[in-house]
Amino acid sequence: MNQTHRFVSRLTRNTLALVLAGGRGSRLQQLTLWRAKPAVPFGGKFRIIDFPLSNCMNSGIRMIGVMTQYKAHSLIQHIQQGWGFLRGEFGEFIELLPAQQRIEPSWYAGTADAVYQNLDIIRTHKPEYVLILAGDHVYKMDYGPMIAHHVERGADMTVGCIEVPLEQAKAFGVMSIREDGRVFNFSEKPSSPQPMPGSTDMALASMGIYVFNTNFLYEQLIKDADEAHSTHDFGHDIIPNMIKKYRVFSYPFRESQSGQSAYWRDVGTVDAFWEANLELIGVLPELNLYDEEWPIWTYQEQLPPAKFVFDDDDRRGMAVDSMVSGGCLISGATVRHSLLFSNVRVKSYTVLEDVVALPNARIGRNCRISRAVIDKGCEIPDGMVIGENHEEDKARFHITPKGVVLVTPEMLGQEFHFVR
Repeated sequence: MNQTHRFVSRLTRNTLALVLAGGRGSRLQQLTLWRAKPAVPFGGKFRIIDFPLSNCMNSGIRMIGVMTQYKAHSLIQHIQQGWGFLRGEFGEFIELLPAQQRIEPSWYAGTADAVYQNLDIIRTHKPEYVLILAGDHVYKMDYGPMIAHHVERGADMTVGCIEVPLEQAKAFGVMSIREDGRVFNFSEKPSSPQPMPGSTDMALASMGIYVFNTNFLYEQLIKDADEAHSTHDFGHDIIPNMIKKYRVFSYPFRESQSGQSAYWRDVGTVDAFWEANLELIGVLPELNLYDEEWPIWTYQEQLPPAKFVFDDDDRRGMAVDSMVSGGCLISGATVRHSLLFSNVRVKSYTVLEDVVALPNARIGRNCRISRAVIDKGCEIPDGMVIGENHEEDKARFHITPKGVVLVTPEMLGQEFHFVR
């Protein structure tokens, strides 16, 4: 083991990761009607929160707290079922930290307030560094080099950042940095984002990933809690108030080989969610789920292999340019350029194209469905056509700006209010 690796492993061992997983994610429309955004299924068998949690595991960070609030039952159940393998006697854990009014008689008011309300719990773990993560982004990242970068710069706080197109930057915190990477300006979701130096169409956006020296974090959170006019949010309040007085640095998230911005998706809208899922079925997708050196962990439901039945000319069970998960049964249907999550059933003479079907969806006979997201547990009746006539679709379903149709059980008149 070389000295650099030993240095990084010591840092990660003394780091507590806090995953902010309490948000609804309202831009995902009815996909978050009964679940928090981090609990939304992604990639055939995972949930969004599996990605930051897997990053922690693969980075050597084994002290993790997950802060929950909005409709968290399925999220809590998923973590209990799929992430209970850490051993407390070795100082490893994933703690669930639901909003429970520990300090104030209120729910989490903002991202900073969520951490502030758990200061007593954080203190019991005595971390040297605190890594704060958003629980609703899809990416693979080794946090070790970022923490080492933070220590080497003598930073009080470090912000993970990525280059995004200027028109998308309105949805993020946008920063300006000096040549040494120090942040001198930060605007949360600006109406007119400033482009990066040397660029007219790209901005430097916060990934919602922060490294703090622990004692410094305590000081800033207590100070912010005393501010009556604060929204108690890292992006709106903590970071802008710090950059003039303290050492706040950026950490660019890049591919180590190419130096280009690495894969990172917000999947915060139905369009982005649909696109990011369908990207995975490409020959060489940017997000490689088959990477044995960086596995994505999850709750592995015990299901039989996918099965394709019937081989008649007009009734052939087949999937082309698609990903089909365990438990799926394609019975005399055609699936093209689609992603089927676990336990999806598709009946005879049906054609799916550019469809993302979430777990336990049931699709009847003689259906034609294209450019759609089918929510978990939907039962599509025989003969239904979706994605061909937007006027008809608008009367029943949600249509995105890019013309993707979102279908949920409620829209079909089906009650499916149990755990999502």
